[in-house]
Amino acid sequence: MNFETVKPEEIEKRSFEIITEELADQGIKLDEATAFVTKRCIHTSADFDYAKTLIFSENAVEIMRELIKGGAHIVTDTNMAMAGINKKKLAAFGGEVHCFMADEDVAREAKERGLTRATVSMERAAALEKDVIFAIGNAPTALIKLHEMMTEGSFTPKFVIGVPVGFVNVVQAKELFINSDVPYIINRGRKGGSNIAAAICNAVIYSL
Repeated sequence: MNFETVKPEEIEKRSFEIITEELADQGIKLDEATAFVTKRCIHTSADFDYAKTLIFSENAVEIMRELIKGGAHIVTDTNMAMAGINKKKLAAFGGEVHCFMADEDVAREAKERGLTRATVSMERAAALEKDVIFAIGNAPTALIKLHEMMTEGSFTPKFVIGVPVGFVNVVQAKELFINSDVPYIINRGRKGGSNIAAAICNAVIYSL
């Protein structure tokens, strides 16, 4: 069994070289403006399907960059996604990461109203007096609630990363934003996850 000799500090760089080589071997050509985001999702998951299913609204990356540079906050739907985002680099631009899912008052209110915690969490996020980037990797009900608030005119998110993973309402919830006016990065289909939501955030943060 032959192993590559790679210095610890060069493992990530070598991983991206392999991803680039394998995409070329598969005849897949990524959009130059968004390739670094797609490659980081592949790097995080070792799943090349993201090269085909990850979609971006017009100028999505540039819009997200400008939001971050302007001090936008990021709201996630899991503590795992929150933990995975580079908060130190985000803070350099004035941004913070929030996740309201584990808050006791959110859990209590959700139970009393017969809603998911993700739904109540989105209401809490909408009340933040900041521009917010939503990074949704787990709960389709979070996307459904955001779209519902948009439709009724009570709140419009500045940016949506819609990559929840699963089987119930996942595909449909992602599709809600594809023809909307909200800038987005969405992974079509069932795949996604908190790690992918964090990877997308980090890709754009690191590009700054």
